[in-house]
Amino acid sequence: MKIVTRYILREHLGPLVFALSALTSLMLLNFVAKRFGDLVGKGLPWSVIAEFMLLSVPFTVAMTLPMAVLVATLHAFSRLASENEITAFKASGVSMQQLVRPVILASVVLTFFMIWFNDQVLPRANHRLATLQSDISRVKPTLALQEQVINEVVPRQLFLRAGRIESLTNQMRDITIYDLGDASRRRTIVADSGVLAFTATGEDLLLTLHAGSTTEIATAEPERLQRSFFREDVFKVRGVAVRLDRNEDRTVYKSDREMSVCELQSRVFQASSERNLAWARLHLAQGDSAKSTRPPWEPGGAGAIYCRVTTYVLSLLMPKEAQAATVARPVPAERASSSQEAPSQEAPSQEAPSQEALPQSGDDFLTAGMRLELDIAQHAIDQYRVEIEKKFAIATACIVFVLLGAPIALRFPRGGVGLTIGVSLSVFGIYYVGLLGGEALADRALLDPSIAMWATNILLGLVGVVLTVRLGSEGSTSRGSETAEWWRRSMERFRRRKPA
Repeated sequence: MKIVTRYILREHLGPLVFALSALTSLMLLNFVAKRFGDLVGKGLPWSVIAEFMLLSVPFTVAMTLPMAVLVATLHAFSRLASENEITAFKASGVSMQQLVRPVILASVVLTFFMIWFNDQVLPRANHRLATLQSDISRVKPTLALQEQVINEVVPRQLFLRAGRIESLTNQMRDITIYDLGDASRRRTIVADSGVLAFTATGEDLLLTLHAGSTTEIATAEPERLQRSFFREDVFKVRGVAVRLDRNEDRTVYKSDREMSVCELQSRVFQASSERNLAWARLHLAQGDSAKSTRPPWEPGGAGAIYCRVTTYVLSLLMPKEAQAATVARPVPAERASSSQEAPSQEAPSQEAPSQEALPQSGDDFLTAGMRLELDIAQHAIDQYRVEIEKKFAIATACIVFVLLGAPIALRFPRGGVGLTIGVSLSVFGIYYVGLLGGEALADRALLDPSIAMWATNILLGLVGVVLTVRLGSEGSTSRGSETAEWWRRSMERFRRRKPA
């Protein structure tokens, strides 16, 4: 069986690499194309553009690796079945479950790899990409002047027109500059020729003008005009181009997609503490002291289990100094904050104002504010939990797609490339529509995040398990499939029962 296992896995390796490369390239090109306008025309070095594309790869791979697993499974088993290798295995006493088992085990390994990838590599890459995009957005486009056109050098402040521009020497002829930067005056500069250059820093523009004049008109006294002539004048425009500032030391806000699982779980605990305090204040204000001490229960989910296991493993492998530097759950801090509010929960008569002390006209306003605080905290909990569960759900899709792909390919041995493409697109559509729909329902507090993110995995996984278990009783041959045989037998029974 070791030879068979290696052979089956080797048949999947080529299609997996090809599908992963093709799908990643397509999605990466689509992602870069949407942001192409933010990259070009700013004089960015090729290293920055290459870094932008490299940091975009992890997000793409997180989505395309499960898809590539399904494509590889369908293609490999479909090819084995179409070339009668499956028949040879069955004649040798090898069951279909034995052929599928190494692929399932390999998908489990890929799932653990994807969990680590989604937890460690993906958030860091997303954070660096967001930081790089923020740095690029502050870079002004590189100055590009056109002949016989009024060019906007500084937005709404400085305009330049040149009759002739030599692109190699930056020599200009018939120059007119309109300076509107000073609101108290308007200045127009006319020159016969000039030279365009940048300073050493590349941020300021230097215009060396020859044989020209400057005309100024004060906005307060439009009837007065001042004109001066020059043989040579240097006109400096500051801040025309801004270099890319890569300051790695500054603190940048992290979104939920830029945080690891334990960081997200820490935010969940923090938001739960705030939600519980808002719950207590709301019910104390309503006079229900008993209910104020019983906030809604919040399940830990996969993130809490993962962080406990990770913390335990790190405690065995790392020294205490290194453990202190890792991300820990802020349970003690939250318990401390909760304990600070404990007196108000245990003795509401001392801390909470009575109904007579509250002005009746402001009761509704106070209650509405507390309900809003409670809803905001609950929305934050749902948002973080959705991101946690999604990391695990997408990783587990590798197993689900193997359980679906192998039985489908073996039941339709003559499907070929059409089967691979058709089934892949159908499963991808169902899976990702279910994932996005569940995320939307969870964000709106219509469904628990765990159920919303895992529902599609569970449904497709159950279908895959049923199909995989029934592989030993399929009626597939080189001529058709079990479905076709079942349909033929049903039609024959119907014809026999049909009265003459």
